[in-house]
Amino acid sequence: MSFEGFPAADPLILSGDAWPRGHGQAADRLADREQVRQATIGRIRTARSEGLIDASAEDYLREQALFHAANDPFGMAELQGIADGFVLPIDDLFAHLHLGTLRDLKLGAKLDGDGCSAWAVGDGPDGPIVVKNRDYSGLHLGIQRLTRHTGPDIRTGELICLGSLGSPAAYSSGINAKGLALADTQVSVGSHGVGWLRYFLMTRTLAKCATVSDALKFIKSVPHAGGGTLILADASGEVAAVELASRRVTIEQRALVWRTNHFVSDKLAPETLLPESDKIAGNSADRFAYLGRKLPDLTPGIPQAIELMKSHRDATLGSAPLCQHDDTEASQTLSTAVYSCRLRSMAFSQGNPCTGQWQTCGMAS
Repeated sequence: MSFEGFPAADPLILSGDAWPRGHGQAADRLADREQVRQATIGRIRTARSEGLIDASAEDYLREQALFHAANDPFGMAELQGIADGFVLPIDDLFAHLHLGTLRDLKLGAKLDGDGCSAWAVGDGPDGPIVVKNRDYSGLHLGIQRLTRHTGPDIRTGELICLGSLGSPAAYSSGINAKGLALADTQVSVGSHGVGWLRYFLMTRTLAKCATVSDALKFIKSVPHAGGGTLILADASGEVAAVELASRRVTIEQRALVWRTNHFVSDKLAPETLLPESDKIAGNSADRFAYLGRKLPDLTPGIPQAIELMKSHRDATLGSAPLCQHDDTEASQTLSTAVYSCRLRSMAFSQGNPCTGQWQTCGMAS
């Protein structure tokens, strides 16, 4: 099966060097500048008022900014373009990208807990696929956007990403023209260091790596801020799950991998913070176990993937809320993305997969 039957999406086209691509976000005819401000700078102001960003956090952010300026000039140029386009302070945008990290540094202090469930399979009726339910602040529902990126620093030719206006390209998931797809999940951890923040890492990985092997080589060669997982697959069927800690990364390579919001490797599992008050993180183990029961027996095609990600918690023993609902600005499922590495295309739901509008998008060339 391809994605036939879904209407074609209208991605925001972002081309040129990194700064113009970032600046181009603000030119989106659908962009609500005030909502972008509230979803980014507004959350930072809330964090400051709650004492989440203190002097030590400011010191850490300065070290991180210096690191990324030296090691990811394209990523920082894109962020500067975003800041200039939306007329927002770049320091606050940079801090917003670190909210999960800053929360961890306060030992799990809660601010709109992030979630997500993601998996990949290397062989199925539709070839290798990467699948993700994006659980995030409801503030981002109105600024979630599908984007297409081309530019001289994108050595893989083209990127299609599903993320949020006001943030780097691969702020949740994406695929490149070579057929490498990736998605992330948030994991709160007990320690962080100076190194690549996951969102910058994801964008640069898609921009420079054609295969999972290339991506793993890059990921293993650089220091990391820590926190989160990556799920990857490529057109050849190679699949991997990566757990990112500041002191090490662990890699699982099998035909089928899945992750939610805690580390599962023996070396990193003790680092996970799972605050009881955070509904998304609190059901991470249930969602992981549910995927572990369902995926091995699933015919891993596109229709089956879509149906699985619509799952809710019900009276069935062992059910889990992959599709999470909330009527407020708290965390909820903002979208489902299904990437076909073989077709170099994707389908996604704008909103919960059980009720959202499904659309599809492929490479321009």
